Amino acid sequence: MKMLDKMRSTYMVPLWTIVRIWLGVQWLTAGWGKAFGNFDATGYLKGAIGKASGENPIVKGWYAAFLEGFALPNVELFNFLVAWGEVAVGLGLILGAFTTVALYAGAFMNLNFLLAGTISTNPILLTVAFILLGMGTAAYAWGVDRYMMPWLKGLVVNFNRNDRKAKAN
Repeated sequence: MKMLDKMRSTYMVPLWTIVRIWLGVQWLTAGWGKAFGNFDATGYLKGAIGKASGENPIVKGWYAAFLEGFALPNVELFNFLVAWGEVAVGLGLILGAFTTVALYAGAFMNLNFLLAGTISTNPILLTVAFILLGMGTAAYAWGVDRYMMPWLKGLVVNFNRNDRKAKAN
């Protein structure tokens, strides 16, 4: 058995479940205070834009231009997306619901925080998300996805079947 197969085996499901829940708690904790507090990303965005200048800029010019030209003028939208995105990613990972979507969304947010010049825990969280993505179904075998995905697949198949019947008549 190859190493990757061993890492994805049923014996590893408890480990990947713990890692997935840990990652979810990190996201939920980060988002909860923002969603139910007075979160305003204006200062963060201005700080990131400021990191694009100087002798050794941390933020690339194209990303600073995006922040200045789009994110900052729409800061209310970004306040909502960041706060509730973090909460949604956290809940999805804790419950194992839409796990792959939650992992990609979390990785995308980590990438954007890194592009904005914030190191903090972002490299760790991004790495853990990629590891869990690589583990496939072993990452969510103990979660809502185990039951929800076959059910959703059945809904889609039945919808397509009914749609074809309606078009045939």
